[in-house]
Amino acid sequence: MSIRRVLIANRGEIAVRIIRTCQALGIETVLAVSTADRESLPARMADRAVCIGPARPGDSYLRVDTIVHAAQAVGADAIHPGYGFLSERMALAERCEEHGIIFIGPTAAQIDAVGDKLKARAAAEAADVPVVPGGPVASLDEALALAQRIQPPFLVKAVGGGGGRGMKRVDRIDELEEALSMASAEAGAAFGDSRVYLERFVERGRHVEVQVLGDGAGRVIHLGERDCSVQRRYQKLIEETPAPGLSADFRTRLHAAAVRFAERLSYRGAGTVEFLVDVDRDEFYFLEMNARIQVEHPITEAVTGIDLVAEQIAIASGEGLRLTQESVTFDGCAMECRVNAEDPNRDFQPSPGVVSSVSWPSAPSIRVDTHIDAGARVPPFYDSLLAKVIVHAPTRSDVVMRLRHALLETVLSGVSTNIGFHVDVLTDAEFIAGGVDTGFLARFLAREPAIKESGQHG
Repeated sequence: MSIRRVLIANRGEIAVRIIRTCQALGIETVLAVSTADRESLPARMADRAVCIGPARPGDSYLRVDTIVHAAQAVGADAIHPGYGFLSERMALAERCEEHGIIFIGPTAAQIDAVGDKLKARAAAEAADVPVVPGGPVASLDEALALAQRIQPPFLVKAVGGGGGRGMKRVDRIDELEEALSMASAEAGAAFGDSRVYLERFVERGRHVEVQVLGDGAGRVIHLGERDCSVQRRYQKLIEETPAPGLSADFRTRLHAAAVRFAERLSYRGAGTVEFLVDVDRDEFYFLEMNARIQVEHPITEAVTGIDLVAEQIAIASGEGLRLTQESVTFDGCAMECRVNAEDPNRDFQPSPGVVSSVSWPSAPSIRVDTHIDAGARVPPFYDSLLAKVIVHAPTRSDVVMRLRHALLETVLSGVSTNIGFHVDVLTDAEFIAGGVDTGFLARFLAREPAIKESGQHG
């Protein structure tokens, strides 16, 4: 079925990103907007914008029935959910299936299979994909018995969660009861699911993920891996591809494991299989699968030349995979910095307001995905992401240098940003050496207690 009109159920830079691909494909776009986003850049770019409610996400972007009704009202053939909001909500995919609307993403059953971390863990084991030692716990006695087997340190993690919520580190078994109680309560409040499980804590781990595409009938290919280890409070800040320092054999096994996992689900569309790489043991473990487009997808596009949103649309339209594994080639390296409206000198507090002026860098090797122009409002209701600055170059050292220069060329005023923070990270010797683990940023902040005010470079 050909797609003529798409309702984009998202906002910000990902809405702009989807609109641009749809325009290139000759597909009409309707943007679902809250009252806070009526005058936004993506609202001006789309062929049409339809208001779906007040500014707060719970009253607009997170209302499944409102989104589906809006799609029906404007005669949309399909809904693209972007990332975040409803992108991994089984209910939206189900409603689309019920009403004959194409959901540009996986099936409702696949979202359910990977959204529940225990189901995903079981699927990984069935696909012969390594998992971190641990398992589900329904009582304190079960937790204590498992804790004795895997030995601390370990993590108590929410079954239905993400982003670090419902996650507690336990260094001694006598701390377990309190950690279980806190994690369960936090998970219940955040996700409506208080179930938790235990996993061995990997002291030095890297967050490496593999991009996959599946046709929904069992054929899956990979588009390489991304290293997302530069994180603060489990939130990614800098991503790169390829992951530095991995042997060819290790990389091959990682890719194969991701493909096996997605094949097990007969996965449809674009997805990312996330792994924890144990630096000390030289092993990797399945973490989870994100059943959507990722924030960091542009770096994969940079090195492969493949438009992932276009492939999502083609697969959703019933065209299947237009690529073979052999046709996917990798050229050089790419790196992305997330520019957020936040103040590093104030513990990264969000900085809503109005962008009074902005000048983004421009060069053949630089890509900027953004919804921000002069006069843009940064509302307090949403994620603080302003832009993604992506650089592509032949070598990693070239990428780091060019990205640093690109950020120094950026001028943005009116709100605080983390641009200066990124420049400092890109100058850090440990980061420049490559292959940092997820503890890097904490070490960096300890070395650099005063982060330079950002956003005023020129």
